[in-house]
Amino acid sequence: MANLLEVEELRKSYGSLVVTDSVSLSVGEGEALGVIGPNGAGKTTLFSLITGATRPDAGRVRLDGRDITGVGAAGRCIAGVCRSHQIPQPFEKLTVFENLLVGACFGRAMSEAEATDHCAGVLELTGLIAKANRPGGSLTLLDRKRLELARALATQPRLLLLDEIAGGLTEGECESLIGTIAAIRAGGTTIVWIEHIVHALLAVVGRLVVLNFGRKIAEGNAHAVMDLPEVREIYLGSPV
Repeated sequence: MANLLEVEELRKSYGSLVVTDSVSLSVGEGEALGVIGPNGAGKTTLFSLITGATRPDAGRVRLDGRDITGVGAAGRCIAGVCRSHQIPQPFEKLTVFENLLVGACFGRAMSEAEATDHCAGVLELTGLIAKANRPGGSLTLLDRKRLELARALATQPRLLLLDEIAGGLTEGECESLIGTIAAIRAGGTTIVWIEHIVHALLAVVGRLVVLNFGRKIAEGNAHAVMDLPEVREIYLGSPV
């Protein structure tokens, strides 16, 4: 499996606070990788470094072997790197469908005709077709999460970064969302998923990376990593 994403020794600090401390990882084409760690571990900062929203102090990001470290967020989106945010950020006064059109037309430079057909398919995939004409700000939390996912998919990402998209959902809502994400992966999209709801991750990803205080402390098979004493200690708060 060829690597789609390669992150090499990424470092980011704010003053004396090191948020991302020489993190390296790779993600194969079509793979689903989970990223876990306690609050403040540097997970969301890592996403910002991968998407180009934040510039690293040191290190490299490669997509398909090409160094994109100096490419901004817009350029990376056009290249196929897109993310969802932990707190959904829709254009609240635009309809659900219009929210997707913005992503397709400006994040992927599609024509209006191409964007219309593509976004209709995304609405079907994410379960939002019946709510296409509702304002984005009128949706329930589950549907706002789905819209956040759909807006990212509207850009036709090759690499989709999900930031705690299951957070705040009921068990039933979470299961529904897991099914959608599994279908996206089955369609060939490469996924990197930050999530505190571990059983949701384990239903989709095959491999986990664990961050703590900005450093990578474990990586490997998802179930094997969750059984590591140091990982269990992070989550349970005492040695196991």
